[in-house]
Parts: sequence; C-alpha cells; structure tokens
Amino acid sequence: MSQHAPTTQSPLEKPTLDYPCGEAPAPGQAHEIAPGVRWLRMPMPLGLNHINLWAIRDGAGWAAVDSGLQTPETAAAWRTLFAEGGALAGGGLTRLFVTHMHPDHVGMAGWLTRKFGCRLWMTSMEYLMCRVLAADTGRAAPQEGVDHYRQAGWTEDDIEVYRARFGGFGKYVHALPESFQRLTDGDVLRIGEHEWRVVVGKGHSPEHACLYCPALKLLISGDQVLPRISSNVSVFPTEPEADPMGDWLDSLDKVRREVPDDVLVLPAHNEPFRGLHARLDYLSRSQHQALDRLRGALAEPRRAVDVFGQLFSRPIDSPGLLGMATGESIAHLNYLMHRGEAIRETGPDGFHWYRMK
Repeated sequence: MSQHAPTTQSPLEKPTLDYPCGEAPAPGQAHEIAPGVRWLRMPMPLGLNHINLWAIRDGAGWAAVDSGLQTPETAAAWRTLFAEGGALAGGGLTRLFVTHMHPDHVGMAGWLTRKFGCRLWMTSMEYLMCRVLAADTGRAAPQEGVDHYRQAGWTEDDIEVYRARFGGFGKYVHALPESFQRLTDGDVLRIGEHEWRVVVGKGHSPEHACLYCPALKLLISGDQVLPRISSNVSVFPTEPEADPMGDWLDSLDKVRREVPDDVLVLPAHNEPFRGLHARLDYLSRSQHQALDRLRGALAEPRRAVDVFGQLFSRPIDSPGLLGMATGESIAHLNYLMHRGEAIRETGPDGFHWYRMK
C-alpha cells in the first residue's frame, strides 16, 4: 500500500495550484495529457482509493510508469487497455518503469513484464528492498520489530496487531522478475521521441525515481511530490537510527533546483497540477513548522506516541494509522537527534524517552 502521512498539522496557507487536465480517466481508459503521454488510473481497495499511472508512446508500443496493486480489478483494467480497440491497443508494452517499491506502484510489475516479455526499470535500492520485503510473507514478526514499537510506546494489544499483520507487504505484489534494468540519478533515457531525465529523491522511500522531460515540460513525480496529500516519511525497525526526514527535506530542495517551475506535474495520487515550486515550498515549510512544535513539546520527556498531537491534525485511531504515525514521529525525533538538538534515553519502563538538550 502507498505510504502517506495521517495529515500533518499546519496553519500555513496552502498555495493555489492549477489542475488543467480535468476529470480522471476511469479504470481501463486513458486521457492524453501531452503528445504521446496518457494518464491512466487504477482502483485500490484502500482509504486512498486510486493510483495514477502513465503511458508514454515508445516506438510501436508503450512504456508505462508504475503498475498498480496486484488485484483482479487492476489486471482487468490493464487487459482492457491493451485489448483490441483499447486505449493502448497495438504494440504492447515495451518497458515498465517503477518509481519506487510500494505495492501500489510495483504490485503488477511482475505480471506485466511476464505478459509482455519486457524489462522492468527501477533504481537498485527500490528493487532489492522490494525483494526483501516480499520475502517476509509468511514469517513471524521479528523480535527487533516488537522491541522497536514497544519502545515507542505501543501497548501489548498494539503489538499483537503488529504480529498478526506482519508480512502483509507481499499480498498486493506479484512476484518480481528475476532481473531488472537499473535507473540511476541523472540518467537520460530516450523514450519514444523525447529524452527523460531521472531525478532521484529520498525519504519517502530509499531511492525514488522521478522522470523529467524538458521538451514536454512534464515531471512524473510518483509519490515524491503530491498536490493534496503529503507522503509518509517514516523510520522502520529495519533501520531504527535512520534520518529519512533529513533525506526528505534535502530531496525537496533538490527537486526545486533541478526541475523548473513551468512543468506539468504528473503525481501518483490526486490530479496533474502546475505550481511545483509553490508546492515544494509549502511541504518544506510545513515540515519545519512541525519540527518547531515538536521542539516545544520536548521541554519534557516524551515517547514517540506522545507527540502525535504536535504532528498530526487527525486522531490516530486505527492500526494502519498507528504504524504510519509512529514511523513518522520517530523520523521527526531522529531528525532532531541527528542534529544534536535532542537526546533519547531508555527508561526503567523500557520506553524510549526523548527530550531537548
């Protein structure tokens, strides 16, 4: 499933963005939003009920960007697109680019590449991490994960839900192909008639690839830049000392430097929009504002679960939200620790307590 924040608090005024592409296409349909570039949308059985995918004319066929969750509904929509008379009929799929390893982006990658005999293109960290997470299916929750969430302040009931849900990543991911073509930051790729440059960001996932086409003034942003929601930036038990919030803020600055403001942004969720730099500025300011609220709260020792009120504007009232909120809280706390502003101590209760120095 896609990882998105449970709505970060912010009194900042949101920038006015332009949404010039109209209504989203129905599953199995496509809208042309630039010469040779089509907007697809796939359903998801989740709170976030859709993902946008993109098809780029590539010689006689089509290159696709992202694949949708592995579900019967997604497979049916792909079949309709490539059927006789379908929006992508004729030529088949030439290549599949995947921005990052979350299941709504990579879920059908193995199915599509086998069906069309084409290559999967991903950054190496995203491909390898996906293989690792998919291998957790059927395994018991590791003790390191139990300890991580218990130290964050989870109750024993919360831990039991974590144990029951562990390994669910592979549920929506078709087995990946055994080989792939590596994408690297700065690569320039010829797709059909135009060149596209790979712009890698970090924080939401390890090595997220965006695709920027200067000639068409398009940025396929995946989850790196979204117009209406914010991407989840979390610390996970596999790397408990990580600083993804630092990576995320650096990546927002990087995209601003490397991609001009006049692009049409093609995001994975919500609608294509104009106003890239204003959105990047807003995301950065709102994160720094959340960090300021957190600094105030840490005048007294707090656990990760104690600072939700400073970071999120909605109640954290479900297991899925609890996992994302905890991961994002620790990301904020680690950001302050990495910069020498806060310290963490383990109390006699076994919890991790954070406070400003």
